[in-house]
Amino acid sequence: MKEVLVISGKGGTGKTTLVSSLSNLKNGIVVADCDVDAPDLHLVLRPKVREEFEFRGGEFAYIDRKYCKMCGICVSVCQFDAISKDYIVDTFSCEGCGVCEWNCPEGAIHMKEKVQGKYFISDIETGKMVHAELYPGEENSGKLVSEVKKLAREVATKEGIENILIDGAPGIGCPVIASLSNVDFAIIVSEPTVSGIHDLERVISLCEFFKVKAKVVINKFDLNESKTEEIEKFCNKKNIPVLAKIPFSLEVVEALRQGLSVVEYKPNNGISKMFEELSFKLWEER
Repeated sequence: MKEVLVISGKGGTGKTTLVSSLSNLKNGIVVADCDVDAPDLHLVLRPKVREEFEFRGGEFAYIDRKYCKMCGICVSVCQFDAISKDYIVDTFSCEGCGVCEWNCPEGAIHMKEKVQGKYFISDIETGKMVHAELYPGEENSGKLVSEVKKLAREVATKEGIENILIDGAPGIGCPVIASLSNVDFAIIVSEPTVSGIHDLERVISLCEFFKVKAKVVINKFDLNESKTEEIEKFCNKKNIPVLAKIPFSLEVVEALRQGLSVVEYKPNNGISKMFEELSFKLWEER
């Protein structure tokens, strides 16, 4: 089984645009959307949900009024001001630490599992998709990413599919770290800007720390060719291959406006051909 992760140092570099195009070019694939805080790959791949699961990633305090004597101890020990003077728990403020439960002399407080989101198995044109939705304001995105990746492997094994393409979150936080586990390599999508180069360096350092092989795609390379040259020199110094340099294209913008990948919208144009070549490099070259 081959797992390829696509990530970027910042949002807006074209990561999801790349994933959606690659997804439509490979029959027999499992696509995992691990950008659980702000998922948008489904807008282009249009998955048909087949199975839905609740994500329970944390706990919150529950006060049983039958046993509560309203002594005020729980209010005083809560460091997050999650318990009101009326002994009502604000589940968004509650961090699930359990201090109130430990200190309650009446045993009136219990920790309950919290539903923090959902994750899904869906059908797409070229195979299967595993994706998720973390509810606004909720935490444990790294844990949800791990659940999505685990389920994607299970689906691939069950369906006899050998290739998994993962759309990771931008940045270098917990969801990105969780998505890096056990992948064959990571494709980092960069853009020729000052911030793009800085963020590329941060993501490459993260890959090096976790011993994940990195490869680079430079998107919209023609908007600032001097910065593109800087990225290429940096990658050459680090022995990191640049797989493709994608030019800016209004057709890509128009495709996204139509809710399509560019390879669906204009399958024979130059950008689509570049994505075809990149797809071959990812799945066929050894």
